[in-house]
Amino acid sequence: MPKLKTHRGLAKRIKISGSGKYLRKKAGKSHLLSGKSRKRKRNLKKTVIVDSTNVKAVKKLLPYL
Repeated sequence: MPKLKTHRGLAKRIKISGSGKYLRKKAGKSHLLSGKSRKRKRNLKKTVIVDSTNVKAVKKLLPYL
C-alpha cells in the first residue's frame, strides 16, 4: 500500500486535544465585525470539539495526525 496523503488545508485548521478529540476554531471572526455584538465576537474566539458526525471524515483526511 502506498502512503496516504494528509490533507494539508485541514491539518492547519485542526488540533488534537490530550484526550484525542479534534478541536477547531469557529468561523465568522475575520471581517464585518462591527455588526456583531461583543458577546457574539467573544464566543467566536473559543475553540470547539469537532462534531461526532464529522469525525470519520476528519480521520480519513488526517491519517497520521
